[in-house]
Amino acid sequence: MAGAPGPLGPTSQGERIDSIDTLRGVAVLGIFLMNIPTFALPSAAFFNPAIAGGFEGADFATWLVSHVLFDMKMMAIFSMLFGAGVVLMADRLVQTGRNPGAVHYRRMVWLLAIGLVHAYLIWFGDILVAYALIGMMVYPLRRLRPARLVLFACILIPIGMVFSGLMQAWFEMMRGSTDARMVEAWEQQRPMFFPTAEELDFERQKLMGDFYDRVVKQASSVAMIQSIVFVMFTLWRVSGLILLGMALHKLGVFKAQRSIRFYAILLVLGIVLGGGLVVTGVGVNRANGYDPIAFFGVVGWFNYVGSVGVALAWVALVMLLCKSGVLGWPRRALAAVGQMALTNYLSQSVIAAFIFYGWGLGYFGQLSRSELALIVLGVWVLQLIVSPLWLSQFRFGPMEWLWRSLTYFKVEPIRREKATQP
Repeated sequence: MAGAPGPLGPTSQGERIDSIDTLRGVAVLGIFLMNIPTFALPSAAFFNPAIAGGFEGADFATWLVSHVLFDMKMMAIFSMLFGAGVVLMADRLVQTGRNPGAVHYRRMVWLLAIGLVHAYLIWFGDILVAYALIGMMVYPLRRLRPARLVLFACILIPIGMVFSGLMQAWFEMMRGSTDARMVEAWEQQRPMFFPTAEELDFERQKLMGDFYDRVVKQASSVAMIQSIVFVMFTLWRVSGLILLGMALHKLGVFKAQRSIRFYAILLVLGIVLGGGLVVTGVGVNRANGYDPIAFFGVVGWFNYVGSVGVALAWVALVMLLCKSGVLGWPRRALAAVGQMALTNYLSQSVIAAFIFYGWGLGYFGQLSRSELALIVLGVWVLQLIVSPLWLSQFRFGPMEWLWRSLTYFKVEPIRREKATQP
């Protein structure tokens, strides 16, 4: 039985799990490689990579590597770790005699607020709002046994594929119809997939205004992502992955507690099955001429499913590295990046927005994919250096400190206490 309730507060340094921080560090760095094209390239390039950013030589290699190893994989890892974090915090609060529900929902409310600010003021592609909303929905399921959690995950994740397939059928019907109303409806959607040179230039001009102008013009995109896209896609995939993460945490997978043989098998299966599906999808996409409408159907499904396997391969690889104890400083730096994941995620958005939007340097549409990869590399190095330096002086990252202080209704001490001499 738990004794009297202990002091309510955030996770201490001694309670942190190094392997989880390291894995989160890999994910927060990797996700920037996938996010930066949405800052730097026309929106149509999301559906058809051949439309902008270069698609030959080093530019094609950059796209191929990012697609096979990072696209949807880093978000999958983030989502699974989010589920693990929900269980971790609830268990810790129960051990102190506290009711974890109140803390969890306060955390989600403040995460929602942070996400809304991020989405409307900085970048329309924010994921924090989705995590906050879904985190509120799935919280009651945290007590389920791992097998039941995996079952629910396997039910939820494919629902997004169903909606995606319906969208493909709808777009195909509009594109091939001769009915006047359908032709008009398709013309409204066409610039999203097949923009003309004039439409591409118009999109660039929309991004070249001042800060206020940019905020106003991206508001409609944010609203669509947080309503239609959320209901038809994000809700199902992310909720399923969060539940999967809860199960894997309960099985000790994220704590590097399983055997080397277990992680080796998971690594091989993730590469062979998950990677095989993703690579097959690349071939099918190429055979279809990178048709953006096919992105919603079978072409996209290869990566939708295969990305889960590749994400698990990443998990296995990081856990093997943690168990081996190799890569001393680099692994500790990754763990520091992961410990400051919210700060690093948001700072990536601020850096990219400043580089590419009109209120900053205005480089939108001017850099190739390989040049964008160099910017990503530079930000990786910066965050790998700054994060451990910051944590050598402070207990939390700036945004982590703010989030925790709001959650616990008190200003958390942020500076580390200096060790006293005997």
